[in-house]
Amino acid sequence: MIKTLKLTAFLSGLAVLLTVISCVQDDDFSIPEGLGVEENKGLEALLASGATEISIPELKAKYTHNNSLPVLIDTNIFIKGVVSSSDKSGNFFKEIFIQNAPENPTVGIKLIANQVESNNQYNLGREVYINLKGLYIGEERVGNGVTTIGGSTQTNNFGTTVVRLTENQRTKNIFRTATTLELTPLELTFSQVNSSHIGIYAKFSGVEFVPNLEGKRYFDPVQDFDTLRQLQSCSGTIGYSNFILETSSYADFKDVLLPTGNGIISGVVSKTYDGSKLVVALNTLSDVVMTNSRCTPLGLENFSTLFKEDFESAKHNTNLNFKGWTNFAEAGTTKWREKNIEGNGYTEFGTFGTRSPVNIAWLITPRFNMDNNSNIYLNFRAAQHHLDSPNNSLEVLVSTNYNGTNVLTATWTPIEAAIPSQSNSWYEFVDSGLINLSLYKGTFHVAFKVTGSGTDTTMDGAYQIDDVLLLTSK
Repeated sequence: MIKTLKLTAFLSGLAVLLTVISCVQDDDFSIPEGLGVEENKGLEALLASGATEISIPELKAKYTHNNSLPVLIDTNIFIKGVVSSSDKSGNFFKEIFIQNAPENPTVGIKLIANQVESNNQYNLGREVYINLKGLYIGEERVGNGVTTIGGSTQTNNFGTTVVRLTENQRTKNIFRTATTLELTPLELTFSQVNSSHIGIYAKFSGVEFVPNLEGKRYFDPVQDFDTLRQLQSCSGTIGYSNFILETSSYADFKDVLLPTGNGIISGVVSKTYDGSKLVVALNTLSDVVMTNSRCTPLGLENFSTLFKEDFESAKHNTNLNFKGWTNFAEAGTTKWREKNIEGNGYTEFGTFGTRSPVNIAWLITPRFNMDNNSNIYLNFRAAQHHLDSPNNSLEVLVSTNYNGTNVLTATWTPIEAAIPSQSNSWYEFVDSGLINLSLYKGTFHVAFKVTGSGTDTTMDGAYQIDDVLLLTSK
C-alpha cells in the first residue's frame, strides 16, 4: 500500500512537472519565423470577421487631450502597424510603441499591456494587428499628450486614465504576423521634432551631450525612475538646439558613461510621464554612435542681416501696427496684438474671451526683394501659452504673389519651422531653426497664421512671435 501511494505521488508530481514545463514552453515567445496555431487562428478570425481597418490617425482622433474621459471602442475595427520600441534592454516597461510604416513613418501610438519581455513576442519591426473592440483610447495621465491604447480605465489623482491590457485581452486583441520589417529611423533635427512624432523611431545626427555631463552615466543613481540627460546640436539653428534623452533605472546600460563626442542617436520619441517635455528613449545602446569631434554652432556673426524686427517699439495691448506689416483677421475680429513686458516687445495672438466660434488671424511681413541675394534664411522665435490642442495651430507660409492687400487670393505655401507645442512650457521661446528660403527669387512675403476659437476651450490658447530675421550667408 505504501509503495502504491509513493508511486501515485511520484506520477502526480511528474504530471505537474510536465504541465509546468508545457506551460513554460507555450509562453516561450522566442522570436519566431512562423506563428503558433492559436495566433494564426486569431488573426485569421479577425480578418474574416468583417472588421474595418482604420488608420492610426483615425484612432487617435477619437480622443482629445482636454480632460476627456477615455473612449471605449465598441465597434468592430482594428489598426495595423509595426513595432517601433523594444524592451530588450529594459528601457521600456509594459509598453509598446507602434508606428504606421517601417520607413518614413508619419504617426505612432502607445499601447500598454501587462507583459514583461514583450520583445520576445512583439520584437522591433514586427508587423502587428490590434483588434480595438472592447479596448480604450485615452492617456495614462490626463493631459500628458500621449494617446494610449489600454484595456480598461481607473480614476485617481491623475484623472480617469487607461490601464494596461490584461493577459487575456492581450492574447485576444493583439496579433503579430510572421513578418518582421527592418525599420529605417525617421531623420529629424531637434528643432523639427514635435508631438506628432511621439511613438516614432527617429534618428538625430550631429548631436552630443552637453559639456557638463562629461563623466556622468546614462542614469543618475540618486533618482528613482528615470534620468533626463540634455543633448545639444549645431544643426539647423543659430546657436545650439537642445533635446532630452530619457533613461530608465531598469535599462541594462544605465551605468555606462556618456560619450563625449558628436554623432548619431536613434530612439523612440516620447514624453516624460507628466507630459511636460518631449524626450527620446533608446531601444538599445548600439543606437548611440558619437565618435566624431564636437561641433561649434553658427552665430549671427556668420550671417549678414537683411531684415530684422524685434518689436521693441511695441505699444502694449494695441493691435499691431508696424510699417509694412499686414495684420488681417480672416475669421472673427481679433487681430495680432503688440505686447511689451518689462521692456521686451513681441507680438501675440490669442482667442481667449473673444466669444467667436472661429478666429483666424494673419500677420504678414513687409515685402522682401531677393533678386541680388542667395542663400537666404528666415529665423524667428515663437512661444505659446494655454495651448490644449494641436488644432490650435500656428502656421508659417510664404507667398510670391501677395500684392499687399488681398490676403486670401494669394497663393500661400507652408514652410517647415520649429513651432512651440503643448510639450513646451508656457512663454518658453523656441528657435524656429534656419529656414532656407533660397528657392524663392524676386519678391515674397512671409505670413504667420493662427487658427483658434473663443468658444471652444481647447482652441483658446495664444502664440507669441519675436525677433524675426532674414539672413544671408557671409
